[in-house]
Amino acid sequence: MVGRDAYVAVTRGIRVSVRTYYLADQSSEEEGRHVWAYRVEIENGGRETVQLLKRSWLITDAMARTQRVHGDGVVGEQPILEPGESFEYTSGTPLPTPSGFMRGAYHMVATGTGENFDVEIPAFSLDSPDGRVTLN
Repeated sequence: MVGRDAYVAVTRGIRVSVRTYYLADQSSEEEGRHVWAYRVEIENGGRETVQLLKRSWLITDAMARTQRVHGDGVVGEQPILEPGESFEYTSGTPLPTPSGFMRGAYHMVATGTGENFDVEIPAFSLDSPDGRVTLN
């Protein structure tokens, strides 16, 4: 498992950082399957309590084919973050190509006011350590 430096975005005081890991033991160049894990940390650096309700992802492979993924929460949870709290989870994605990228948004609500807003998930690169590194 090879890790990369973190990709970071901040929206309304909510800091999202992502680290990616190529899973060579689950990948097969011959079968056209490349698998990555990504570890996300969501930190509430703002002044209001927020809840993550939904997520939206755009996953793009090296052939520019994009898959859209939407769903409730993350890893089966809809975490509530008080100011100063953080939540971490790990998930993964397969691609048919040795590189690609992901980006997206968390759909949040400020629990005190009921205001809905989106938090940016930074675009992050998925590159096989054996393949040519591509700037996505």
